[in-house]
Amino acid sequence: MTATSRFDISRLEAAQRVPGKPRHKTREVKVGSVVIGGTNPVAVQSMTTTDTFDVEATIKQIHALEEAGCELVRVTVPKPEDAGALSAIRAKIGIPLICDIHFDYKMALAALDHPVDKIRINPGNINKAGDTTNDRFRQIVRKAKDKGLPMRIGVNAGSLETEVNLKYGFPCPPAMVESALRYIEVAESEGYRDIIVSLKSSDVLVAVEAYRMFAQMCDYPTHIGITEAGKPPYAVTKSAAGLAPILRDGIGDTIRSSLLGDPGPAIAAAFVLLQATQRRVRRPELIACPTCGRLAIDLEKIIAELESRLNGKRLPVKISVLGCIVNGPGEAREADIGIAAGNGQGMIFRNGEMVRKVAEAEIVDALMEELARWEGENAHRIPKVAEGLGRRKLPVVAG
Repeated sequence: MTATSRFDISRLEAAQRVPGKPRHKTREVKVGSVVIGGTNPVAVQSMTTTDTFDVEATIKQIHALEEAGCELVRVTVPKPEDAGALSAIRAKIGIPLICDIHFDYKMALAALDHPVDKIRINPGNINKAGDTTNDRFRQIVRKAKDKGLPMRIGVNAGSLETEVNLKYGFPCPPAMVESALRYIEVAESEGYRDIIVSLKSSDVLVAVEAYRMFAQMCDYPTHIGITEAGKPPYAVTKSAAGLAPILRDGIGDTIRSSLLGDPGPAIAAAFVLLQATQRRVRRPELIACPTCGRLAIDLEKIIAELESRLNGKRLPVKISVLGCIVNGPGEAREADIGIAAGNGQGMIFRNGEMVRKVAEAEIVDALMEELARWEGENAHRIPKVAEGLGRRKLPVVAG
């Protein structure tokens, strides 16, 4: 830029250089062995698809979810036999159990007689039409309080109270937030504050704005999700389109990716989203250039071998593998460890500096060696609770 440029670059010079907003400060709510909110990692949860009263099938599915990394699980309780199965299910699983009530407040009261860790209710479906006392909701709150159990107030755009919809005209973000605040105030009037809130919609724009509005007004932790996202792969993209801006705004304390079918793949989708938005880094990030005419190494083979050898690593490290000389060197310098390769050899970069050249056949071994060296040099600067934090851009060590 010249001194006579029409662009005001002083704004750029004063801008934040490492992008991202800090985590929205929320109060902590304990759900069994998992603490939601505060500075705790964004917890990943899911919901079973079985009939809850089929104890064997439900436990089997929960065990599969646990293997996939699920940290809290929700089961639906629409019938007395479902409530009756809760004790047997809770005794056989290792993660907190959440009971889900959609309509009948009596089922909520019945479920709370069993050893669950949280209850989720949809207040828009619970209260009797025209009951301004919120008697049914209050009964649930009182019992949850007596049991020392937390509650998720699950506001859904598809089931808002009639009076709220009439006030705003349709299920818009302000209507959803007002609905949540109404029930929060009712719960607080009963001396109850072990609350988590969700504001779900199948409309991405509505959900994003509702969570943003709520975060500006309240410090209760939020459960985030895009409801009824549909069938993969579109549903994965739709969920990411809605949840990514929420997470990047620092909002969200627990997350569910809602996908049609087996709930197992949704766990992986949620963790990938947390990793991509740098809200919860659980493993190395592996960057690879797209396949194009400039590619001069067997990149797919190298990436496959690296993925296999990185499996199980829990480091907030960025590894870049570029297969051409056009963008490769610059991108490799941006990563913690990088390689720019072509024509049978590669240049290894660590902390932005080129450290050596290796033959194509030695690239994977060389990268793993550099990773071990990087880990040793940076161990004292890596946050001890790396799973709860975004990737930190560690300073380059001179010399």
